[in-house]
Parts: sequence; structure tokens; C-alpha cells
Amino acid sequence: MTRVRLETLGPVGWPAPAVTVGNFDGTHRGHQALVAVAVAWARAQGGTVVVLTFDPHPARVLRPLRAPAALTTLDQKEEILAGLGVDWLAVLPFTEATAELSADAFARQVLAGALGARLVVVGESFRFGHRRGGDPATLRLLGDALGFSVRTVPPVLHAGSPVSSSRVREAVLRGNMAEATALLGRPFFIDGTVVRGDGRGRSLGIPTANVSTENEILPGRGVYAGRSRVPTGDWIPAVINVGERPTFGGGGPVIEAHLIDFSADLYGTRLRLEFQAHLRAERRFPGPEALVAQIHADIAKARVLLLAPRGNTV
Repeated sequence: MTRVRLETLGPVGWPAPAVTVGNFDGTHRGHQALVAVAVAWARAQGGTVVVLTFDPHPARVLRPLRAPAALTTLDQKEEILAGLGVDWLAVLPFTEATAELSADAFARQVLAGALGARLVVVGESFRFGHRRGGDPATLRLLGDALGFSVRTVPPVLHAGSPVSSSRVREAVLRGNMAEATALLGRPFFIDGTVVRGDGRGRSLGIPTANVSTENEILPGRGVYAGRSRVPTGDWIPAVINVGERPTFGGGGPVIEAHLIDFSADLYGTRLRLEFQAHLRAERRFPGPEALVAQIHADIAKARVLLLAPRGNTV
């Protein structure tokens, strides 16, 4: 897949584009349903699958004080979409001028003019254009005039309610990784660089990788079972702590991962941390010995959860 930033709205010239539009934050199961319709059409018609997204998130421009934190970076979004079969990720810079585009102008200049859409796939609640003035019915009328068809996709439901980025955020912040996984269709993850910490984990006999991440959302404070993707591409079972290390006086939030049965110098390397299950809340222990005993118990529990048969995993 190739990512293109639409700095101008000149024709890109892609063959028979099937375009789906949205923020795609988290690229959850609802987003995946949109992409699946576009992929099926494009493969049948010999066309191209295009996701049109916005950067920054429109809320950062329209209501910056209330804008949600992003679940994924743009690079992560690109990676996930590529795995779904998307050919092009078209990134439209969202500016005040973009926000002023009417529904008609957006369809004419962006969907038809720049992308040359043949099919546009949207959710039933899709709104577009200035003050969200356009809806799927508007889009169909515009498509008839501009040469593209429109397909709407019903919401994907989980526990009786539509899957949404806001529901994913809430689950992640609560530390409910089982719900986050169900909404996303995969475990929640973050990426980051291993930085030097105070070496306390190694001194306790349980070395940890301290991860500095560019992701905006972290799971709620606590200890998690998960996996870490190391530079070789291998996935290593891990116990991950998100918190402030209260036993040692606290401080700023830290992300520490103990990679189970793994030993290598990871300083300066990139890791992906995948959160699969919440093990316990963060708490203060009376001393290092009690903390070490609890961490060994966490590791033992994580082994059971992470190495369970697939049908029994959380």
C-alpha cells in the first residue's frame, strides 16, 4: 500500500477507485466492514481500494479543547489498512478551508475530482461537508451527477451497540482489554522506543524494557499480560506495567515490559506492545521483596493466559 497526502486536489489517476471515507481511528471492526465492501467491489471490477482519511483529526481544528486522543498513529493506521487489502491511503489535510467545503464541493473536488471515485462506501451515519450538511442520501444524489455509486454499510454491533472509536477508547482507558479486543478485532497495541530507566528491574532480577511511546492513549494504570514484537519480528510473551511505580516513590507515568524468557540488549530499538489481559491494579508494596514475589506471580499468571489454547485465550 502507498500513502499519499493530498496537498492539491489534482486527479491522482488511480484505476476505478472504490473509496471509503472516515477518520478510521483505531481501524476497528466497523471500519473493517467498510473496507471489506470496497475490497470486494474493487477485486471484482479490477479497481483500486482507496481509504480517504483526514490529518489532523477534524476535531483538532473544529473543537481542539474537546478533541479525542488518537487510538493509532497515522503510520499504524496505514499498516493496519494495508493488511486489510487497501491499495492507497489518501490523507486529506484537514484545515479551516477544508471544514468550509460544502457537501457538494467535497464530493466534486475530492471524491470525483481528485480521487476519480467509481464507488464510495460509507456507514449509515456518515456525515460530510460544512457543518456535516451531507448524509448518504445527499451523497447518492451527488454520485448520480458525478459518476460514482454509493453503498452504505450498517453498523457493526457488539453487546447490542455499534462499535465505535469512542467505545474502544473507553475500554482501553478502563483497562478492559477483552472488550477492546472484541471491538477492534485484534488486541490493542502501542509502539515505542526502548529508553534507559533507572535499572531497578534488573537489580531485582526481573529486567524490564522502558518504552517511550508516541501513542496518545495508554491502558489504565495496572499490570497486563501481553506480547512484545522485538526487532527480529518475533513475538515474545510479556508482563507490561503501566503506572508510576508507587513502591519506589512514584513519579511520571512509565511503561515497562518484562519479556518472559527473553534476554537481549534492546536499548534504542523499537518495540510493539500488545495488551491482551488485565492482571491487576497497580499498588504500593511494603518493600522490594513483596514486589518481586508479586511480579513472579504476575509472570506465572501471564504464562497461563498467553500460552492457553487459542479457544481459551482472553
